[in-house]
Amino acid sequence: MLRHSASSSSSPIYTALARLTKLNSKRSNRVLLASRKTSRAKTTTPLILLLILVLALGVTVVFLFPAIMSSSSTSATAAAPFENPRPVVKKLLSEAQSEGQGATVRRSIGRHELRNLDPFLMLDEFSVSKPAGFPDHPHRGFETVTYMLDGAFTHQDFSGHKGTIRTGDVQWMTAGRGIVHSEMPASDGVQKGLQLWINLAAKDKMIEPRYQELQSKDISCASQDGVDVRIIAGEAFGVRSPVYTRTPTMYMDFTMQPGSQLHQPIPAGWNAFVYIIEGEGVFGREKAAPTAAHHCLVLGADGDGLSVWNRSGAPLRFALAAGQPLKEPVVQHGPFVMNTRAEIQQAMEDYYHGRNGFEKAKQWSSA
Repeated sequence: MLRHSASSSSSPIYTALARLTKLNSKRSNRVLLASRKTSRAKTTTPLILLLILVLALGVTVVFLFPAIMSSSSTSATAAAPFENPRPVVKKLLSEAQSEGQGATVRRSIGRHELRNLDPFLMLDEFSVSKPAGFPDHPHRGFETVTYMLDGAFTHQDFSGHKGTIRTGDVQWMTAGRGIVHSEMPASDGVQKGLQLWINLAAKDKMIEPRYQELQSKDISCASQDGVDVRIIAGEAFGVRSPVYTRTPTMYMDFTMQPGSQLHQPIPAGWNAFVYIIEGEGVFGREKAAPTAAHHCLVLGADGDGLSVWNRSGAPLRFALAAGQPLKEPVVQHGPFVMNTRAEIQQAMEDYYHGRNGFEKAKQWSSA
């Protein structure tokens, strides 16, 4: 191992070496400093360019594409507002009346102020307690849709079909050429529901009877921005009902929370109405006066769809129905709906004599 003494460190060789080392050290420091400055400049330049690009893109989005920036403001409503919503052209308060055997109904469509709304023939909101109900009676030429709001009803007909529908369930019965059936309360207390009659086209009036029955759990549902819908028929919020409608129909049960709004499309040319079950809301036009429960609102034929605002402090529940008009003559005699008086007379004779669809009528009784 080489060891240096103090005296040897002062020799000319070591002195020159020390000076050279010091000079190289200063040069290295200057080179290193310059290198660092160059490296910092190279790193900074892309960052500045990236920042400028981001700012430019932001300005472009704000000024050239305002729809992108405003999309969040429209997402607080169930569908986008219509430029031309359908107006309310007729308003009816459904009044209680006796029907069946001791039953009470609130009839809106089917009374003298609104005989029908093609293809709809009748709408009843019923409230029934035992022993009242709707005992054995016939139908021909249309469909009945029974939607239970509360309680349960037992149905049976002369072909042996029997069942009970409960809260939230639907029975869609196509009477066709003939049905004799009964509809009676299945539990204690008050049973409540809606029954809608839908006309059949002349070509379908004498088809064989059929049923579509859905339990509450099987009914299509959707929710959006404070609005819940049960889709009995048709489509809402991109969800479709499995029910087949021989007469093209949409039928829905909406519940809107306070502060929510709805914009539901309705096919062009279809007749439509609203029936308010609970609460109150603004329908058709944003500045319209609110309408309360048990009112039937007929919508105008022109417009994109139904607009509703719930500005109250309680939930709003209503049914919306719309259908493609058949544009055929309507001749009705009680439970028979045909196209001519001669066909009505034929229906009455068929029922009396037990023929052409009513063969089992005389031998059958629900009791």
